[in-house]
Amino acid sequence: VRLDERGLSQTLGVSRTPIREALTVLEQEGFVRNEPRRGVFVVKKTRKEIVEMIQAWAALESMAARLACTHASDEDLACMRRMFPEFFEGRPSDHLDEYSEANIRFHQKIISLGQSEVIKDMCSNLLMHVRGIRNQALRQGDRASKSIEEHIQIIEALEARDAVRAERLVRDHGLGLAAHVEQYGAHLD
Repeated sequence: VRLDERGLSQTLGVSRTPIREALTVLEQEGFVRNEPRRGVFVVKKTRKEIVEMIQAWAALESMAARLACTHASDEDLACMRRMFPEFFEGRPSDHLDEYSEANIRFHQKIISLGQSEVIKDMCSNLLMHVRGIRNQALRQGDRASKSIEEHIQIIEALEARDAVRAERLVRDHGLGLAAHVEQYGAHLD
């Protein structure tokens, strides 16, 4: 998809300068590519690229979970249950949009609890690319129910400060999403 800088400027009611600046940031993040004398185009990620991003996320988040077991306060770990009542109440299919947002917040919280700025920065970039696919995956098969069960196990491991188990559960959870995308992501190719 080709982006029209002039059209975006008119639609958004801003000058072309902030549009160019935004497109530069999007290009740096890998969302668009600038082709000289042709224009700016949206970059479509392949299924393989998305799976690789999810695998990288799983590696980083699992290390954050391990770090959280030693760095996070007791209160921070205890609040995981209170922060995500969506995991403990009702069925996810009854409120998929809310669950989808809670799912993203859950993973961001684990990253935050690890207290590593490097991991946070790297995951922030990856999240922009995999956020949509995470939301979509929850609507396929029984992924949402399975995800909730795994989240509860992760919370229990974090509360117990079982670093080895928390790291393994988070990694397996992420790799499960990667396998899900490989199985159901034919539309991405």
